[in-house]
Amino acid sequence: MPLIQATIIEGRTLEQKKMFYEKLTAVAVESLGVKATQVRVVLNEVPATNWAVGGISKADMDAEK
Repeated sequence: MPLIQATIIEGRTLEQKKMFYEKLTAVAVESLGVKATQVRVVLNEVPATNWAVGGISKADMDAEK
């Protein structure tokens, strides 16, 4: 029973997340030979203030634009 965990920055729509779940599940079914009902997806959403690249938070990067 595959468990797929992904971490993303907050802000995606419910529709985007649903599509993400569907496509991840489809890839697991195709590549691992499991049933879709066996695939588990856990999505962790992180606030932009808690996500940094090169020492700068994503929130600060967005504010500079």
